[in-house]
Amino acid sequence: QVNSKEGEFQCKEKHAVLLSPVGKLEISGCETGLHEIKLPKMSVLPSGAESAAWEVCEGAEEMTEPLKQCTAWLHAYFCQPARTASLPLPAFHHPLLQRDSFTGQVLWTLLRDVKFGEAVSYKRLAELAGNSRAARAVGGAMRSNPIPIIIPCHRVICSSGRSGHYGGGSLMKEWLLSHEKLQKEKLA
Repeated sequence: QVNSKEGEFQCKEKHAVLLSPVGKLEISGCETGLHEIKLPKMSVLPSGAESAAWEVCEGAEEMTEPLKQCTAWLHAYFCQPARTASLPLPAFHHPLLQRDSFTGQVLWTLLRDVKFGEAVSYKRLAELAGNSRAARAVGGAMRSNPIPIIIPCHRVICSSGRSGHYGGGSLMKEWLLSHEKLQKEKLA
């Protein structure tokens, strides 16, 4: 870690690009933990051949341990979802994930309580996070989620059953939800 002029610590951030079934995912983090996963915007759903794609295209040689764990977890998510439950989650190192904020509380609740193949409404997630009247604030927390897919904001839907908005676009949200549903049915 390097001292900045304000006397705070700055991370030595590393980046990697992963080619996934939903396009290129950019991941970043330091030795302490994962900072973020950037999703591509999907304009079309991937076909069968593309949906089998998985590789690290950039940054493999200088990955920190949290980035390696993130890569392993994402690979399992797309290719062997049953394995995600037994893999360690990477440490997170992002200010939004401090547990004392409502956003942090919502994101940790989502990660802990909403399992693979499940969906939850904004209202229900607000209740689980301790404030039943904060459904709109839950929407804000989902928009600011720095670690999508691992912290599964795609699993948060409208009470009406509509999928709602998503940082990676509605096509990606639909793809992730149907991927999980399909994989869960295969395991059943």
